[in-house]
Amino acid sequence: MGQLDDALLDGKVVLVSGGTQGLGAAVAAAAVRNGADVVVTGRRKDVGEQFAAEFARPSDRQVLYVQADAGDVGQGQAAVARTIDRFGRIDCVVNAAGITTRGTMLDTTPDLFDEHIAVNLRGPFFLMQAAIKDMVARGTGGSIVNIITMSSHGGQPYLAPYVASKSGLAGLTRNAAFAHRWDRIRINGLNIGWTQTDGEDVIQRRFHDAGDDWLEKAAAQQPMGKLGQVDEIADFVVFLLSPRSGVVTGSVIDWDQTIPGAHE
Repeated sequence: MGQLDDALLDGKVVLVSGGTQGLGAAVAAAAVRNGADVVVTGRRKDVGEQFAAEFARPSDRQVLYVQADAGDVGQGQAAVARTIDRFGRIDCVVNAAGITTRGTMLDTTPDLFDEHIAVNLRGPFFLMQAAIKDMVARGTGGSIVNIITMSSHGGQPYLAPYVASKSGLAGLTRNAAFAHRWDRIRINGLNIGWTQTDGEDVIQRRFHDAGDDWLEKAAAQQPMGKLGQVDEIADFVVFLLSPRSGVVTGSVIDWDQTIPGAHE
């Protein structure tokens, strides 16, 4: 569990795409701890319903699961509509869903490229659009955080379509923040570095022939002696969503222990 527990989102309604597992689930849990009602989306109905049910007993906040594929614009728009129908409004959005299927400049197919754009850029664009329309109509502002990646600075050769899509999301974050600053809608992004998740374990074993000790070895090579932790990132996301982060908008923050551009 994270350390923030200060009702930073008291009474807010938060929608988290990809909120049933990994970082998205950690963000949803942190938002609940900080007083929000939360809607989470994901493709797997069994996982989503089980996740939402876990909050039914220990929390007085509401957690609603809406089945939605992050790459399907209509399903994302429907999730926003369900949120507004259930709670009367939407205050915050976190675009946490994403894919990182490997592909280089030479072997990426049009289908693989389009899949990355659909999930990592087009989906977030239209989810934001639907939420911002409600925020503007109500005139009460709002807050959005987009989960991006350190790879948006250039990235690894084997992540070409991923880098292309996430770099677009970084630009979109700044553009939308500028467009809606006078609506008092704050929009920021986090460039997440190497993070310890169940999904990362699968990726290391599938694509990099990693053994059972890959995490221990990887952690030992990091300046802080560990990979990024989802609960720590989730607490930072809650901070950015909340009024505690003040007037910050249009920022794409590097949440990592590497320094782009620096070298020995």
